[in-house]
Amino acid sequence: MAPLHFRIPRGLVISYVDDFALTVASLSYRGNIGRLQKLFEKLERNASRLGVSFSVAKTELIHWRTPSQRHSPKCISPIQIKGKLFRLSNSVRWLGYWFTPALDPAAHFSRRLALAQGAFALIQRLSPPGAGLPPYLCHRLATSLVAPILLYGADLFTPSVGTTTRLDTFWRKVQRWTTNCFSATPTGILSVESCLPPVSLLIAHRQRLAALRVVCSPPTVNPATARLHPSFPSLSAHRAPDSLRALTRGLSSVYLPLYWKSPRPVPAMRNHVPLDAVAHRTIPFTLGLLRMPMINSHLVHPTPALPPQSLMDNTYSALKKRIREKLLQEWATLFPPP
Repeated sequence: MAPLHFRIPRGLVISYVDDFALTVASLSYRGNIGRLQKLFEKLERNASRLGVSFSVAKTELIHWRTPSQRHSPKCISPIQIKGKLFRLSNSVRWLGYWFTPALDPAAHFSRRLALAQGAFALIQRLSPPGAGLPPYLCHRLATSLVAPILLYGADLFTPSVGTTTRLDTFWRKVQRWTTNCFSATPTGILSVESCLPPVSLLIAHRQRLAALRVVCSPPTVNPATARLHPSFPSLSAHRAPDSLRALTRGLSSVYLPLYWKSPRPVPAMRNHVPLDAVAHRTIPFTLGLLRMPMINSHLVHPTPALPPQSLMDNTYSALKKRIREKLLQEWATLFPPP
């Protein structure tokens, strides 16, 4: 599939196995549709040379909106591809993520909550209060089955306060079930008794680990890493052609690059380039490092002059340990001492 990825001015082609996403930017919805049609024709021609084709019937269309466009009339013009019309979708699903035009994470976490509730209803029968599985096995099911379903997508999306409250209400039921025998445990100490951190801390922990993976990936392999700010202390100087934030031109002045290690404004402005905010999550854990290590460096071809792989692996493990210690420190501050 590699030959099907080509450079697009003010646009991007990304894929995972056989799921392709084509994104473009222009000054109007009509301009977006025209560009998408032309680029699909080019993509289809390139695919025919490789002997593959796309399932047009599975095509979905969605327009992203900036905060200043949230109250503008919705675009209802469909896109026509190979004689078929596809109308605008209110949400699209890609790799388990649910995206909306305003990038509101509420729709995504509502679906994750429903899936987690269904999974928990099944395993809950294995251990009624005071009987069934011992607590440590309940804890293993909660961490290995329920939590990944509930928090899938938290690496990228940050739920609102209301959504976090709904997730936390369900998570307390899981915590109470994990203790097995303490059915009257106050909610304030359920997290300690069940050895399961609160949802808010788990989300922050997952976002830090995801940020670490991004900044430590090879820029020639990971399209997100290739769009880090050029000032980021990476072992590779490679950056994507659009890493200079050309897509932010003409938008509101708050869409500005956030330079590496520049202090974020207080209160934090949500309209900075999101990837810059992701990279800034790693600042507290990079003390003493001049350059970030690179994981999966064997995927880089040809391999540049890099430190020994064992040294980079040990450094990456040390950074993950710092992030875990941060989680434990935040967890300890939520509750009074014994």
